[in-house]
Amino acid sequence: MTTKSSGFTLIELLVVVAILGIIAAVGTLSYSGYVKSTKKKSAENIMRQISLAQTEYYSENGLYYTGSGGGSSCTPTEGTSEAIETNLLGGIDSITPDMGYEFCAGSDPGGSNFMMFAAEKDAANPCIISMTSNNKFEIKRQDGTDC
Repeated sequence: MTTKSSGFTLIELLVVVAILGIIAAVGTLSYSGYVKSTKKKSAENIMRQISLAQTEYYSENGLYYTGSGGGSSCTPTEGTSEAIETNLLGGIDSITPDMGYEFCAGSDPGGSNFMMFAAEKDAANPCIISMTSNNKFEIKRQDGTDC
């Protein structure tokens, strides 16, 4: 007397679960990379908006806005990001906490033009995006490696 089973065997179920696990792992890694690149691109777009605001600020005041008192370097922090929103973007909350970057405005080494900086928040080796007044970007980690 033989009985016919219509269910799956344990091996078949384990193979399906393993395949689903592999697919989920690959998907999670791809999504993580997508989110990082989207945040970086959002930071670049905000920097372009700030660049336009710098041009308007210059036409009204005769000098570029630098939150660091005119120095050639600045440290992007929540305070400098808020100051940029207030002084250049008309108080609009464009730099949101979930963006993952903080911004600051400084002057170029010659002091005649502005530079913008954005740095990743809460990173041991943050990605730093710098933009010159003619919208040229340089994207490097703090240790000099590529982001």
